[in-house]
Amino acid sequence: MDVFHFHQSNLCSLRPSPRRRPSSSYLHHGKPLPNLSTMSIPQIPIHSLTSKPPRRFHIRNEAVEKWVGPFGSAFPGGCCSWWSLSGHDKEEQSCTAAKPITLLHALRRMWDLVESHGSRWVIFVAFTSLIIAALSEISIPSILAESIFAAQSGDAVVFYRNSKILAFLCISSGICSGLRSGCFGIANIILMKHLRETLYSVLLFQDISFFDREAVGDLTSRLGADCQRLSLVIANDISLILRNVLQGIGALINLLILSRPLALSTLFICCVLSMIFLLYGKYQKKAAKLVQDFTAGANEAAQETFSLMRTVRVYGTERKEFGRFKQWLDKVAFVNIRESVAYGFWCVSFSTLYRSTQIIAVVLGGISIMSGHVSAEQLTKYVLYCEWLIYATWRVTDNVSSMMQSVGASEKVLQLMDLLPSDQVLSKGVKLQGVMGHIQFVNVSFHYPSRAKQTPVLDDINVSVQAHEVVAMVGLSGSGKSTLVNLLLRLYEPITGQIYIDGFPLRELDIRWLRGKIGFVPQEPHIFHMSIKSNIEYGCSKDIKKEDVECAAKQAYAHDFISFLPDGYETVVNDNLLSGGQKQRIAVARAILRDPAILILDEATSALDSETEHYVKGVIHALRSDMKAKRTVIVIAHRLSTIKAADRIIVMDGGRITEMGNHTELLEKDGLYANLVGAQTDTLA
Repeated sequence: MDVFHFHQSNLCSLRPSPRRRPSSSYLHHGKPLPNLSTMSIPQIPIHSLTSKPPRRFHIRNEAVEKWVGPFGSAFPGGCCSWWSLSGHDKEEQSCTAAKPITLLHALRRMWDLVESHGSRWVIFVAFTSLIIAALSEISIPSILAESIFAAQSGDAVVFYRNSKILAFLCISSGICSGLRSGCFGIANIILMKHLRETLYSVLLFQDISFFDREAVGDLTSRLGADCQRLSLVIANDISLILRNVLQGIGALINLLILSRPLALSTLFICCVLSMIFLLYGKYQKKAAKLVQDFTAGANEAAQETFSLMRTVRVYGTERKEFGRFKQWLDKVAFVNIRESVAYGFWCVSFSTLYRSTQIIAVVLGGISIMSGHVSAEQLTKYVLYCEWLIYATWRVTDNVSSMMQSVGASEKVLQLMDLLPSDQVLSKGVKLQGVMGHIQFVNVSFHYPSRAKQTPVLDDINVSVQAHEVVAMVGLSGSGKSTLVNLLLRLYEPITGQIYIDGFPLRELDIRWLRGKIGFVPQEPHIFHMSIKSNIEYGCSKDIKKEDVECAAKQAYAHDFISFLPDGYETVVNDNLLSGGQKQRIAVARAILRDPAILILDEATSALDSETEHYVKGVIHALRSDMKAKRTVIVIAHRLSTIKAADRIIVMDGGRITEMGNHTELLEKDGLYANLVGAQTDTLA
């Protein structure tokens, strides 16, 4: 649990706050959280619901602070603690090898996606239509003023000619605007599709250690809401920015032609407006990033609660889980309130400067008319183009603000897209003629990347498993048994040492090919939301017939319960529909179907009843003893009935191998294995 700080001192420091151990004083235990109206207290407790550590940052503009003096704290970006925002620590960026994403980098990445998927012609048509529509619209004020004064002076020829031109400009502007919107909409759909495809493919090929750090709910939120937000940049923001820039330039040119002094006064106001926007836009970009991060945290909290609803209901922690979710919403509301107030400052600035432009136009224009420097028609054109310029400036800044907000909110998406795939995906290893199943661990040490500062999980392991041998691994929880299997499957890489398969270093073998030769039954097998037949076939590259699936299920003693399901093998299941024992039997059938050279059982019989376990053990023994396809079997188990008949038993403790031998030999040693046997015998008695 971390604390969401709002310090009154040292408010402009960019130093991240230190990570602190949870304090019991910040636990809510179902109590209502503080109201937003009472947020003047020194500290507000916020639970850390994801693996991402928090950080604090304060937005500061030293030049503006020095200029406005003590009043600077009242505006967005000042030193006032009310404006300070809290986000994620630099450690989060280090876990994704991330640098802050600039606007140009984001636009370049999105353009590369659009261009690489053959959508350039859509963008070309959209921008062409946009330019034609913008030029048509910016020509209307001048012709409109000429038409009014032509009608006043009775010049029918000019009036009717201008009326026809206005009608043509309106039609062309409408057609091109519709074409622009449609093409940009298509570009948006294409961009969003390829954004999600690219991000999903990048995430899919990351190391397992990446998923140890990142929360699943956070990643799914990036794939969903963040990609959708980012895709609007080209379809909405850029198109509107370009259109209003063209219209603003056209209005400014007309103003300079009409009266240079009046045009420069309006241009000065637009520059002041843009400077105010720069401060507001910077604040808004960071606020948007925090909103997306906190929203992802809320999604992760909700997903975790819903997926563990049975546990929540049994322990009666609904109020506590609601409190966890509410705290993320409080964070979102905290940032949104400050961003909304900042937007209010921006609107006040715009409204004031806009009215100032009108007053200046009337005063200076009136003086110019009285002095005979400009005509009433010129002043009318000036007022119309002045309105057009100020509104074009407002729309440009507003759309730039929206674009910065989208990029800021989706910064994590672009950082994730910059990640390189795992070395295992990039490398092309050696494929052997066949796998005998001789496994060697030589001086292997390992610690998990997320727990690098802790004691190594494995410490200088040396063990050799002969081909076609049945080896059992036993030991207390946390002794490193499953970690050895994870290294053998190359889900992780050893810190030191080497693993050999049939004399070849594991790192030099084609890992995809090797995994096709390994059957793995995990302690807690998970079932995909698909048919039972598809679950059993999952990951099997060879041609599979229905008879093969049923045969594997029968050997795993899963055929009977599958036959009683509504649609048999075509029944669509998920993790909640089947019992633990049923899922393990499906996992065993999946391993049998692969016909593996190496069979790994990680507590594969822990959820089976005694009778079914007896049959499954018989199947495992038959698989190992089959003269046509002998297998190396590695069993991790606590049940004595499972490991007693193994050729060799390896006893692990504290990441080291302490004993090795068969069941009888280890009992005679009267060591850790004998103690485990005695403890289990006493428990059964």
